[in-house]
Amino acid sequence: MAFINFTGSGDYSEYRFHQTRERRIIMVDGSLLANDNSQKQGSSSRVSSGGYWGFASSTGSSAPGELSNRALTNARSMGAFGKKNRSLAGDGYQGEHGFSGKPGMSAREIIQLMESIDSLARKKYSDISAITLVAMDEFHDKYVQNSLGSRAYNNISRAAFSVLMTLKDSEGKPVELRESVCGKGGVGDLDLSLLEEKMDGLYQHLLAKREALPAAGGVQTVVLAPELAGMLAHEAMGHPCEADLVMGGAVTGDLRGKRIASDLVTMVDFAHSYKGRELLMPVYADDEGTPGEDVLMIKEGILTDFMHSRESGGHFRDKPTGNARAYAPDDEPLIRMRNTAILPGESNLDEMIAGVEDGYYLMKTGNGQADMTTEFMFGINLGYRIIDGELGPAIRDTTLSGSALKMLGSVDAVSKDMVWVNSGYCGKKQPMVVSMGGPAIRGRAQLGGE
Repeated sequence: MAFINFTGSGDYSEYRFHQTRERRIIMVDGSLLANDNSQKQGSSSRVSSGGYWGFASSTGSSAPGELSNRALTNARSMGAFGKKNRSLAGDGYQGEHGFSGKPGMSAREIIQLMESIDSLARKKYSDISAITLVAMDEFHDKYVQNSLGSRAYNNISRAAFSVLMTLKDSEGKPVELRESVCGKGGVGDLDLSLLEEKMDGLYQHLLAKREALPAAGGVQTVVLAPELAGMLAHEAMGHPCEADLVMGGAVTGDLRGKRIASDLVTMVDFAHSYKGRELLMPVYADDEGTPGEDVLMIKEGILTDFMHSRESGGHFRDKPTGNARAYAPDDEPLIRMRNTAILPGESNLDEMIAGVEDGYYLMKTGNGQADMTTEFMFGINLGYRIIDGELGPAIRDTTLSGSALKMLGSVDAVSKDMVWVNSGYCGKKQPMVVSMGGPAIRGRAQLGGE
């Protein structure tokens, strides 16, 4: 695909050619359960006219001009409701950003790798009752042009290889945990040499979890491992800092410039790079053709900025940040996160745990959700009791909940670690590939239990 001659129509217009490829291979107990491939491509046009958006998409041979005219007609049809005042901010962007990785692994090669991992696991961990292996990779290629002169090509590629192992406890009930290796590119770009070490750790956690005790319910001192801290940053504070949700009534709308967290907490949505290195979800220009800018959402506990599209930037009289993203060819761009993280602090994780007389070290979550008030709830499927500064017994599956504002306000230690993951999806009307990162943090929140 090459860029086209695009002049657009209406007050503002954009055109996107978008191709996605996805692959998922699943093996359960040595038997191949799924080997799925899908590919989708299409074009779309979005036009602003009289203060309204019009959108049109096609997976066929519709010419850019035809799509643009359809989008303009859709926008003008909304004019029957009366003219609206809409200011669209931002500049154009020109640049091409692809990904050049290792040669791709064929399905046969991945299946053979899975068979060898399954065999290794059953030899090393003779008491496991089940093992599920999942390999996935996906590739998004987008060409975006607009009436401001943007001509941007952006590629997002990511892969993950996960292992789910199951043991049975003394009562014969299944106990399971998952570990993953994830990164940019395809499965062939992953450092799968890390997998055996991760599996060894997973097995030891399963042995501990097989003897797990219930957690004590109520507000507790908790140390969140980086994976959980990244989830908290994304779900509980990231979404309320998306400007369209702020316009829709998120609690953060009245808090800009005010303290919402401990002064140890700084949180950023990075566009494409961190400390000079390209991140897992590099967005140099978004799907409106806007240059990607880092968004400093929280600076030393103070709420500072929101993530913006062109429309929300105009509404708040802020600079658009390049956060408008669409998952599929027939999706409209929405404000979405890219690489969201709490920044590292000065503490050592072991010292953070040693400083807890009675509390919990929470390591893994199976799911998480939050709302526009920053209230959150995460399922915890791996955690340990902390007794007199040392890790004690594992705890049974539980939940962590509360207000992110209160949780972040209670943070009294942030570790030096910086861990990034990109194996999940973010849901907001449409899925989206994102990455989350962070250090470990220590604070107080509500833990489910006895």
